[in-house]
Amino acid sequence: MSMAVIASFRDLTVWQKSITLAEGAYALAASLPGKEQLELASQMRRSASSVPANIAEGHNGRSRRAYANHVAIALGSLAEFESHVELAVRLGLVDPAAALPILARAGEVNRMLHALARRLKAPPLA
Repeated sequence: MSMAVIASFRDLTVWQKSITLAEGAYALAASLPGKEQLELASQMRRSASSVPANIAEGHNGRSRRAYANHVAIALGSLAEFESHVELAVRLGLVDPAAALPILARAGEVNRMLHALARRLKAPPLA
């Protein structure tokens, strides 16, 4: 079995899926009523875009420890985003059916980030 070469953060599946999640977050945020565009929509965009940004920054860092820290920050931003989506649903600003696909994508990214965090905490391969 050959391993794919990771030359850039863009080669990471978790980054690719998180950038797609951020795109979806922008679309969902744009669907919020005008009065929420400066508040909840802004928070949704900021937290969602922070996930791939932290993966990229961590990947380009100088140490596994720093990378693991950025992955932890990405996980926090992801939880923040999911909370904003849940709040939008509970407030009746987003149809629950419209939120399900993006929350499913967020769950997938969450699992991948946890797996990456575990790999970064493990001893390096020889």
